[in-house]
Amino acid sequence: MRNLRLQPRCAMAVYAHPDDADVAAGGVLAQWASEGCAVHVVVVCDGSKGSHGTQTDAGSLRDVRRSELVLAAKVLGVESVITLDRPDGEVDNDVALRGELVGLIRRLRPDVVVGHDPTATFFGGVYVNHRDHRETGWAMLDAVAPAAAMPLYFPERGAAHQVGRLLLSGTHEPDVVIDVSRTIDVKATAVVTHASQLGDDTEAIREVVYGRAEQSGRPIGVAYGEAFRSVELTF
Repeated sequence: MRNLRLQPRCAMAVYAHPDDADVAAGGVLAQWASEGCAVHVVVVCDGSKGSHGTQTDAGSLRDVRRSELVLAAKVLGVESVITLDRPDGEVDNDVALRGELVGLIRRLRPDVVVGHDPTATFFGGVYVNHRDHRETGWAMLDAVAPAAAMPLYFPERGAAHQVGRLLLSGTHEPDVVIDVSRTIDVKATAVVTHASQLGDDTEAIREVVYGRAEQSGRPIGVAYGEAFRSVELTF
């Protein structure tokens, strides 16, 4: 495990649901934004089915989650939020989704793309990684490498662009940690905005955020960190 220090000019985070980027990489995104990086968050799903209860209809939940997403983005200081509005549970790594992501990569031209590690399926015998996470992760990987960098893929989507690095969160094989000690409070504030998913006990949610970040930071000797699998793309 190594301490990774990055100062990208432009970064793009591609996640399935409205709360995913904040939970997985909110500290890193906030830190980069504070350093002048143009951070763009792409959310593939509309969040309309993210409830275990029956008291809320899908349309109302979608609107609530969109509001939470916008508020969290303001907290992090990101430049833009782009929603693709796929219904929850209906994401496929298909040509249409890859084409949309390639178009965004070529328009925004990020140095770094952050997103789900689609190879991680089972966690500790108690959790199965959401299908939307896996499908979004595969579509993101396929859009970055090789499609966005090769002009004959989706030629109608703009000039080719080579992303320099992928950072994959929620991975079983982390190899880098980014120190987020300076922005951990910002991350925690962004995460608690997603009350529809995480509940109203903000102190308990903050404790979980700090606890996980403390655990991730320990291998490199920092107070708080976020861990990723890093893929450096060179051609």
